Amino acid sequence: MAEVKDPQDGVQIDLISGERLASQTSMEKIRMILDGVREGNIVILEEGLSPDEESRLIEVTMTEISPDEFNGIEIETYPRSETADASFLDRLMGRESTKKLTVIGPANQIETLHKDETLIQTLVSRK
Repeated sequence: MAEVKDPQDGVQIDLISGERLASQTSMEKIRMILDGVREGNIVILEEGLSPDEESRLIEVTMTEISPDEFNGIEIETYPRSETADASFLDRLMGRESTKKLTVIGPANQIETLHKDETLIQTLVSRK
């Protein structure tokens, strides 16, 4: 039997595959992300959300913020190489690939130290 860890021992990181996200509706994705973050977890998506889903995530987060319970989220994304993922027509038309790594965590526990096209550097603290 696996030993149950005390949440004070560290920070839980949920790594969610693109395959799992592809089988969910937009609201299921948003709910899964927010439920994880509300529990104090860092959520990392192998493939990011669409721009509409990201906007909806922020919108839903804003309605759930409570001074005593939930401070909101910190979200950082960087795109993978679009030359390999997007066709010439997609790039010409400005269609953004959703194949990007996304890191989401509680606003009071995650602080972005540095971000560029190939690196997201964050400091994660316990509650």
